[in-house]
Amino acid sequence: MTEPIAPIKLAHFVLRTRRYDEMIAWYRTVLAAKPVFQSPFITFLTWDGEHHRIAIANAPHFKDRPDDAVGVDHIAVTLATAVDLLRTYERLRDLGIRPATPIHHGPTLSMYYLDPDKNEIELQVDAFDSERELKAFFASDPFRANPLGVLYDPEALLARWKAGASERELRAPIPGPMPTTSPFPPH
Repeated sequence: MTEPIAPIKLAHFVLRTRRYDEMIAWYRTVLAAKPVFQSPFITFLTWDGEHHRIAIANAPHFKDRPDDAVGVDHIAVTLATAVDLLRTYERLRDLGIRPATPIHHGPTLSMYYLDPDKNEIELQVDAFDSERELKAFFASDPFRANPLGVLYDPEALLARWKAGASERELRAPIPGPMPTTSPFPPH
C-alpha cells in the first residue's frame, strides 16, 4: 500500500482575527452562514449540513498580515446557478459590499470579495454543464492563451439577466485577453 489515500471532501477553514464580531457578521451576511457554536474565543459557522464550514478564532493579540505576505490566496465556494450569483451580488451590493474582482475564469464565473481582514472569498458558479465540456475547454487554444480569465462588469451581467438572458448564456465563457497586471488586490 504505497498509494496515498485522497480525502473525500474539503471540510472547513479556520480564520484567526482581531476583528472577531465584524468577521462573524461578514460571513453571516455574505455566505448566509449560521453559528452552530459561539463563545468569546471561537465561533463555528455552517451554511449546510456540515457541522461547521468556517471557524473564526478571536485573536486580538495577533498582528494583521502584511499585504505582501505569502500564504493562502483565496477560498472558493460554489453557488448553484449564475442567477444565484447575481442575486447574491445584488443583495450584497445593496448592503455596500462589492466584489474586489469579478472575473470569468472560463471554467467558472466568479466574484472575489474581501472580508474585513482582506481574506479573499471567491463566490463562483461552474460555467459548464458536464465534465466533458469542462475538459474540452481546458484543452482548448483559448484557455491555453488565457488561463486566468476575463474581467467583467457585474452590473452589465445583472442587466443581461434582468433582460432575459438564460442561465447558459450568463455562464458562457467570455472571450478576451488576459489582464496585463494582476486583477487581484493585495491581502
